[in-house]
Amino acid sequence: MTGRIIQFGTSRFLQAHVGVFVHEARVSGQDVGPIAVVQASNSTGRAGRVQAFGRSEGYPVLIRGIENGVKIDRRIDVLSVDRGFSAARDWGELSDCFAAEADFVVSNMGDTGYEVADSDRGSALLSGDVPQSFPGKLMALLHRRWRDGARPLTVLPCELVHRNGLILEDRVLALASEAGAPSAFAEWIAKEIIFAETLVDRIVSEPIEPIGAVAEPYALWAIKRAPGLSAPCIHPAIVLADELEPFERLKLHILNLGHTVLADIWLSESRAPNETVREILADTSIAERLDHILQREVLPGFAVHGMEAEARAYIVTTLDRFRNPFLDHRISDIAQNHVMKIDRRILAFLKWIAKRGHAPATPKLDAFKARQSALQA
Repeated sequence: MTGRIIQFGTSRFLQAHVGVFVHEARVSGQDVGPIAVVQASNSTGRAGRVQAFGRSEGYPVLIRGIENGVKIDRRIDVLSVDRGFSAARDWGELSDCFAAEADFVVSNMGDTGYEVADSDRGSALLSGDVPQSFPGKLMALLHRRWRDGARPLTVLPCELVHRNGLILEDRVLALASEAGAPSAFAEWIAKEIIFAETLVDRIVSEPIEPIGAVAEPYALWAIKRAPGLSAPCIHPAIVLADELEPFERLKLHILNLGHTVLADIWLSESRAPNETVREILADTSIAERLDHILQREVLPGFAVHGMEAEARAYIVTTLDRFRNPFLDHRISDIAQNHVMKIDRRILAFLKWIAKRGHAPATPKLDAFKARQSALQA
């Protein structure tokens, strides 16, 4: 049996990812979960979403797209979530649940989710007040669990951050040191808490209010193997792998890079506010521009790393996913934090292929690098 999963983040992505996987595992007869969802931010705009988690009827996830040439259009009523917490409002209850029940922690706190608030530095973090940042909250909750003598725990961060588990662990340990926590606490984290490295991949295009989502059939949750690590459940989309870099590079530098290229066109050409990925690719000239970058600059870059076959297949899959006739994936959503995404998806790709010493010509992608350099000058 796998016990309670504490999920930090109320996003539609996690609703259609971890929530669905655990639900389908439970339906198949696995004794796993349930999930408690935590609103980690102090936003009042998501209060209704928090209250909706745990409804007896669950929440809907619509799976729509093309899979192996077959049209998929089905509804899942997800029943794996049994309660919702607001960290700001329910800190005491959340602390009790985390200390006594949790076996896994899952998070998806966005691109800036590992930033630490100034108020979370120092001894005040162990005062019992609600920390502001996600790393601060996690450190305080782990300290309570350690103080109560609880069992080991696995943390599965789903943020699109390279080596996300190691970075999050470093943040937590640094905060513990700054707070003056006993050295035995840090030793307990090192021995009993697994901070896994993971990679997630699924397009979740729109929410259903107050909770629920529309998602594509394709889904991947790759988790790097580590001593003592086990996945929360058995599911076809969950893969335990010795290394995540091949998965990470394909997703970051093909699917995510493609999204960012389209978002850049959308922003620079002031296109329709509600334009979707499918709609912008219906413009033949834009589809050709994207295909040129993927085939002439991205694919040769993967080739110098010995990944041409994998990249070629992933490009085909990605373009099919982009043209999914069921999904309205708004480019305005993709364009959020655009400058940061250029760094992670495009500039990081250029650095990666430059390491081989015989990188292909990348004039279109180099233009992004020149523009970022000008902004920083």
